Amino acid sequence: MYVKLNGEMVYLWRAIDHEGEILESFITKTRDKAAALAFMKKALKRHGSPASITTDALKSYPAALADLGCKDKQEIGRWANNRVENSHLPYRRRERAMLRFRQMKTLQKCASVRASLHNHFNQERETSGCKERRSAALAEWTCFAT
Repeated sequence: MYVKLNGEMVYLWRAIDHEGEILESFITKTRDKAAALAFMKKALKRHGSPASITTDALKSYPAALADLGCKDKQEIGRWANNRVENSHLPYRRRERAMLRFRQMKTLQKCASVRASLHNHFNQERETSGCKERRSAALAEWTCFAT
């Protein structure tokens, strides 16, 4: 995903698990093999090696995964990365409301705070008891916020 930072395009790389929780956020000025490799090294070091890695069709991903020895784990499909693409929407809304970001530090802080909030309130929607867990999370959050 690209974001305008002080009139200049930067790229927001994000790792999301199978439940939709944001694991890692990383901002770079380029979208090449070196940036993909730096992001994947950071994500794999912190969260371990996953069973599969779903990406879009950008050519830097297979090159970076080949260097890491994970090329056989890559999955590319037409709708396979919908979970990641749909999680970009709140960033777009926030970006428009703030009239773009001005500093790299502000964007990184916004991305990390939003990720932790999303992970805190994100619950499995299919299981029963979702409303009770969401209410408990909201009560816990308001306890810290006040």
